[in-house]
Amino acid sequence: MRPLLKTVPGVTDVNSFGGMVKQYQIIVNPDKLKKYNLSLRDIFESVSRNNANAGGNILEHSAEQYIIRGVGLVRSLADLSNIVIAAEHGAPVLLKDIAEVKFGPAVRQGAVVKDGKSEAVAGIVLMVKGGSGREVVAGVKEKVKEINRSNVLPGGLKIKPFYDRTELVDKSISTVTRALAEGAILVVVVLYLFLRNIRGAVVVAITLPLAVLATFIIMWKVGLSANLMSLGGLAISLGMIVDAAIIQVENVQRHLSEKTIAKKRIYTVFEAVLEVRKPSLFGELIIALTFVPIMTLQGMEGKMFSPLAFTVVIAILSSLLLSIFVIPVLCSFLLKASEEKESVIVREAKGFYLPALRWAMQHRKKALYAAAGFFVLSLAVFPFLGSEFIPSMDEGSLTTQVIRLPSVSLTESVEIEKKIQQALLKFPEVLTVVSKIGSAEIATDPMGPNISDPIVVLKPKNQWKSVRTKEELVEKIREELEKIPGIGLNITQPIALRVDELISGVKSQLAIKLFGEDMEVLKEKAEEIAKVVSKVAGVADLRVEQTSGQPYMTVTVNRSEIARYGIHVEDVNEIIETAIGGKVATEVLEGDRKFQVVLRFPEERRNSVETIGNILVKGANGVGVPLAQLAHIAVSEGPVQISRENGKRRIVIECNVEGRDIGGFVAEAKGKIEKSIKLPTGYYVTWGGAFENQQRAMKRLMLIVPLTIALIFFLLFTTFNSLKYAALILLTLPFALTGGVLALLLSGQYLSVPASVGFIALFGVAVLNGMVLISYINRLRQEGIPTDEAVITGCERRLRPVLMTALVAILGLVPMLFATGPGSEVQKPLAAVVVGGLFTSTVMTLLILPVLYRWFEEKEVEF
Repeated sequence: MRPLLKTVPGVTDVNSFGGMVKQYQIIVNPDKLKKYNLSLRDIFESVSRNNANAGGNILEHSAEQYIIRGVGLVRSLADLSNIVIAAEHGAPVLLKDIAEVKFGPAVRQGAVVKDGKSEAVAGIVLMVKGGSGREVVAGVKEKVKEINRSNVLPGGLKIKPFYDRTELVDKSISTVTRALAEGAILVVVVLYLFLRNIRGAVVVAITLPLAVLATFIIMWKVGLSANLMSLGGLAISLGMIVDAAIIQVENVQRHLSEKTIAKKRIYTVFEAVLEVRKPSLFGELIIALTFVPIMTLQGMEGKMFSPLAFTVVIAILSSLLLSIFVIPVLCSFLLKASEEKESVIVREAKGFYLPALRWAMQHRKKALYAAAGFFVLSLAVFPFLGSEFIPSMDEGSLTTQVIRLPSVSLTESVEIEKKIQQALLKFPEVLTVVSKIGSAEIATDPMGPNISDPIVVLKPKNQWKSVRTKEELVEKIREELEKIPGIGLNITQPIALRVDELISGVKSQLAIKLFGEDMEVLKEKAEEIAKVVSKVAGVADLRVEQTSGQPYMTVTVNRSEIARYGIHVEDVNEIIETAIGGKVATEVLEGDRKFQVVLRFPEERRNSVETIGNILVKGANGVGVPLAQLAHIAVSEGPVQISRENGKRRIVIECNVEGRDIGGFVAEAKGKIEKSIKLPTGYYVTWGGAFENQQRAMKRLMLIVPLTIALIFFLLFTTFNSLKYAALILLTLPFALTGGVLALLLSGQYLSVPASVGFIALFGVAVLNGMVLISYINRLRQEGIPTDEAVITGCERRLRPVLMTALVAILGLVPMLFATGPGSEVQKPLAAVVVGGLFTSTVMTLLILPVLYRWFEEKEVEF
């Protein structure tokens, strides 16, 4: 099947796992070797020399030429059995005379067990780097159907997929697509309720499908796929897409309701658009440019959030072009000159807002102190947020990795796995369990037979009976499996496990790496650290890397003894490698498949210290000497593995974190370890895993966020040509930060990479409304209107566009904030930050910014 599946575009290989690997086996009889005075080397060389073809060049014959070839390849067991090894009294000694020639399985270090019943054979399809998972899996599925319909598989066998990652992809995309659609509907509803003009609402609403279509076309052209993050970026930008259109349509509609009969409608539209063109244009550019630094993120966070940033920038620039070339035209065609009917929402909002604004203008110090106090409150609660890299996404499956004693045999490991699977299948939420034990034929994921990676496929949540949440199910599974003696657990998810392994080389969320030289000291100190960490709240699946406990049978050559018999170390090693281990002499071709020909002694002559010691090694005089006389054979305990990193030996203490943030867990664990553990000179600890990614991402963000603010300030200065007004509008950012922090706290979210990206996105949106308000007040001031009157009039006339732009952005994200499907976990912190931050920044823009404007007007501020 492997060659057939490799023909699917995008498939680089198919790794077979489980079952037996076919071999041609030559089981040499030691007694027959002694009888015919032969050595293993004689058999090995004869087999390898009797399996070959040869080319004889070309022979011209009359008017033709012949291609000459010699055919001597082994094609069957009979060919192999009849190979001549030697001659005895003129008669040939054939391979079958001194050995049993048969088919047999290779020594294996891996197996697959399904549903606690029996072993199975699995294939893992590997995709080329940069390939489309959806397309490759679809091609593999089609090829599997074709194979199942054909007669490729004997005896009615069928291929049955047990883990399909496109199910998670489809569910994740469905989650964000549904949020996108719901957000679009809410945006359109808000537009109509505020404008109270179906024509105006239609003009703005048309921006959505046009901008989305333009975004998809550009994404297709640049090779950006529609995935969880890129579609999430589109959902985030829903409110931003229509911002410029809202500002323009609202102003055009107001101007048309006030226009004189003598002025043509097209000129009124033109003037109204130009009046707000500059602030809306620069506001949109600021929003787009705030996402550019996100593209500089590195590592996993860069791979995850770069598509989001690219999509948002593409969507905003598309809407910007639409607002320049399409929206004014639509306004001139669809909007009519008529008396504007103020909506109930705007009228009620003004009833609350204008008295509050006048109070704030009259009590400036109280208003500013209240705002400052609110900001200080957010700073006070910030340290209590907790931190993590990226929220864990519900994959719909579990991986209950099981670690046994290093000395366990594969046979025993399979039996233990059956018990584990039977325990898992007791839960009605579990659909099927397939476990990979040890290493495959091609060891892409090298593990010993003491480790297994079961994939526990769960039923849809609406079919769950005994538990309500995944966390509760994991806890019950852990309690059940811990009843099985002699095992350690690491309960995670299939993709999360691989990601954790790629990050730090271990398959857990957190890796505490202890470096040093002496393995005994490392082991001792690692156990001490594990004991300290076990007392930290939130620890789960804690274990120390296995470094010892592997039984070794060591054959130590006695050089003085081998010298007596004229035997070389190579002769002894040849016996160990060939007679005991089994050595490949050649290969047999069967069609397009290759099978190894392995030479070794019978099982009963190599299965103990005694039998191995009785193996004869041929001396210089042709007499066989027992291996026990030439070497010391002993069984002892040795290392399972010795890990090195950056040129130093290391041992890892790994664990998962549950019920709390990983940043807080690490901080507490670090403090306790530093207080309780004293490391010898030259020994030190580093922290890896998801925490390592979080630290790198946050370090990068500490550079990106100030850069983003500096970029915003520069664009504001370019817009207003004034440091004073640029600084004034920039003061909205602390209050946007306040709302984002409080939203994270109230929603129970941690400060993570998506939350940090949310803050960056929030800054651009928060600045837009400030620009719209201040630019209009400045316009009124230029017309000679006194400061207070200009502030009140400007705020009253810009209340509707400010509320609309804020509300469409908030409501565009509300569905994502309350989404529950796979993929929503990554988007929720971002949505919470933007929604909460827009709420407080809008209040700041409408109440505190006018107060500060008057203060800035009264006093020249030195910068």
